[in-house]
Amino acid sequence: MTMKRGRIVITQSDFEKLERLLSSPTAVKPHDEQHRQALAEELDGAIVVAEGDVPDDVLTMNSRARVRDLTTRREFECQIVLPGKADPGKNRISVLAPIGTALLGYRAGDTVEWPVPAGLRRLRILAVEYQPKVESMAA
Repeated sequence: MTMKRGRIVITQSDFEKLERLLSSPTAVKPHDEQHRQALAEELDGAIVVAEGDVPDDVLTMNSRARVRDLTTRREFECQIVLPGKADPGKNRISVLAPIGTALLGYRAGDTVEWPVPAGLRRLRILAVEYQPKVESMAA
């Protein structure tokens, strides 16, 4: 799975957490295995920053964002989480799901796209409504 994208921004702790996830033989479930490579490719080209240096409009792990599907025009809120915490009913999307990998590390205002069986899916990040890295630095 290849995504038409630029380099993502990711915090050092998220980078390390995701590297551990990808290298663990038991952490990635069989249904997520096909997406492991896409996330690994994103991490390979990532710009890794300290927690305090991540811009507040970047989607980090556990961020909540308002997103618009540019095909359907539907808006929705989602949160990027580790696979074990994914819950579609609560809009918690696994970082290993195609949409989770696609959004991670991008900023409000960015448009991300990736191939799906029906063609190309395009999403615009309207706003980062909560970013835990910024919240923890302000506390």
